[in-house]
Amino acid sequence: MTTSYEIRAIPRDVLRQLRDRDDSGNPPRLLTEDAEGGNPLRCCFGRTEPGEPIALVSYAPLRRWAAETGADPGPYDETGPVFIHIDDCGGPAGAGFPQALCGDRRVLRAYAADGRILGGRYKEPQGSAPARSAAGRAALEKELGELYSDPEVAAVHLRAVEFGCFLLETRRKEAATNGSRPH
Repeated sequence: MTTSYEIRAIPRDVLRQLRDRDDSGNPPRLLTEDAEGGNPLRCCFGRTEPGEPIALVSYAPLRRWAAETGADPGPYDETGPVFIHIDDCGGPAGAGFPQALCGDRRVLRAYAADGRILGGRYKEPQGSAPARSAAGRAALEKELGELYSDPEVAAVHLRAVEFGCFLLETRRKEAATNGSRPH
């Protein structure tokens, strides 16, 4: 099945800005990751390594999307914490849904091109711990496919449930590739 959406990490130019001042106007909080590691990185869709230096920044994905597309997220504009590498890491290593972001409780929020929220979906982890990421990926891809079956959906954001952290953005492929402004 062909997907009707593209998966987007935080763009490199935005990451450069966030490494100077985040979307709340603060300098990044530089951290050395704890002994366990495993926090999701939004720059490359990986997970932190034990002892790895990272930055914790505030990020406003809808505000950034609105500035790019002319949408008006109004009261749905949110700013929240995300982990990124301190230096440019080159971004995601491959295409497709990032396995490192699957397996935990997630919320998907769908938005119309004008910025209105169209709804959301909640996903519980699927299967035992070793099988969770593969089953979680399949479940999230299924949910995304169903959300994008609504022609009004222009973007879907994936968030972590416990902390509400933004994980990634998806956008409808047709809007990003047909010469019109992406939504």
